[in-house]
Amino acid sequence: MKISARNVLKGKVKQVTPGAVNSEIIVEIPGGVEMVSIITKASAEKLGLKAGKEVYAIVKASSVMIGID
Repeated sequence: MKISARNVLKGKVKQVTPGAVNSEIIVEIPGGVEMVSIITKASAEKLGLKAGKEVYAIVKASSVMIGID
C-alpha cells in the first residue's frame, strides 16, 4: 500500500457501530489512544471490519484547528 498521507497510525479495531448508511469505527492505537472514524457501512463491510482486526488509521488534513475555553 502506498499513499500520499503522512499520518498513518497502526492500530486495532476496538468497536464497530453500524448505522443505516454509515458505520462508526473506533480504532485503538498504541498507548491506548482511541480514534473514531465514520465510513460508509458498505466500506466497513467490504473491509471486513470487526473488533480485534489490525488496521491503519490514515489522517489527511490540510489544517488542524485549535480551541481554548
